Amino acid sequence: MLFQYHCERLQEYRQIFLYPLKWGIFPFRNSIYSVKIPIYLKKDHSIFMKTGQITIVDLARELNISTSTVSRALKDYHGINIGTKRKVQELAKKLNYRPNAVALSLRKSKSFTIGVVIPEIVHFFFSTVISGIEEVAFANGYNVILCQTNEKLAREISSMEALLSNQIDGLLVSFSKETINFDHFSNLLSINFPIVFFDRVPEIEHTVNISINDFKGAFDAVSHLIDQGYSKIVHLAGPRNLKISQNRKAGYVAALEKAGIPINDNWIVECTEGTQKESYKLITEIFAGDQNRPDAVFASHDITAAGAILAVKSLGLKIPQDVGVVGFSNWQFSSMIEPPLSSVSQNGFTMGETATELLLELINRKNDGTFETKNIVMEPELLIRASSLR
Repeated sequence: MLFQYHCERLQEYRQIFLYPLKWGIFPFRNSIYSVKIPIYLKKDHSIFMKTGQITIVDLARELNISTSTVSRALKDYHGINIGTKRKVQELAKKLNYRPNAVALSLRKSKSFTIGVVIPEIVHFFFSTVISGIEEVAFANGYNVILCQTNEKLAREISSMEALLSNQIDGLLVSFSKETINFDHFSNLLSINFPIVFFDRVPEIEHTVNISINDFKGAFDAVSHLIDQGYSKIVHLAGPRNLKISQNRKAGYVAALEKAGIPINDNWIVECTEGTQKESYKLITEIFAGDQNRPDAVFASHDITAAGAILAVKSLGLKIPQDVGVVGFSNWQFSSMIEPPLSSVSQNGFTMGETATELLLELINRKNDGTFETKNIVMEPELLIRASSLR
């Protein structure tokens, strides 16, 4: 037998639901629409219908007990009757009850959400950092909101505003290459807002940072090329305003000086865009127009190294016999191209994990007002492959 139930008005529509079918049928502008919505049948054949999120009040009403009893039962408190506790938990599971995140955040003065601002999601290094961030965040009950600046200062500022409007508890930042003024960060730090900078360290006092020893990574890479018999080494540098670019250039220079090799300023070339197309063009010009042709390339990251490899091959030169190439960041493709690319690994996953642990520590100590300056520098690892082995 088909029972028809008339339920309360929901918004502006008069709802008519059919049992046992879980379909609602309602008139709207002289038409009949059928929509699937949750309908729950009680033992007394009445219907419990809920279109929004199930709350503790709903559970209490259905079980005819107090909301405080439901709350304690859900938290598995001692002193609650085992039978009552079981009924509450079974109904909560059946109705897909979830704690109200807003109420929880108000009660604990936390949103349990952190924001992450990065230059590029497609950058392999940053994607590994994100994986490390999420691993630690989720393990500690935090959600992650991710924003990408595409290396634009304006997007960096707007992304931060959007994150702050979502009541994040803290911020993980790797700022854009356009960022030379850090006031938007300093203003937050002045009110004790938790921020951890990773990879790119700003020129701000009293910050918490984690980065790679870029100087050592570059020094090891260039020293390896020199050990393999290369002496005329071009450096495809990153944007000059970034500290990581400055440190990698310094490591390059230090390795040459240690080996007694003169520095040729014409062979230190800034790649402002950091693209394969840009490095292809630059290397083609350097190798084609210089009679004292270079015999190696140290690139600030693997994308520009890949462009260098293509350019060298287009000139009829062989790698590594004629030209050695080493990159930085150890992108996933580096071990798959021909020849496989030597590269400096930054271990982004560990950096993401450590940065998040630091941020959660700051969040938990926010009310203490005792943020301590901290600079953690991770050691890089040179991964030697065929592109630089003679």
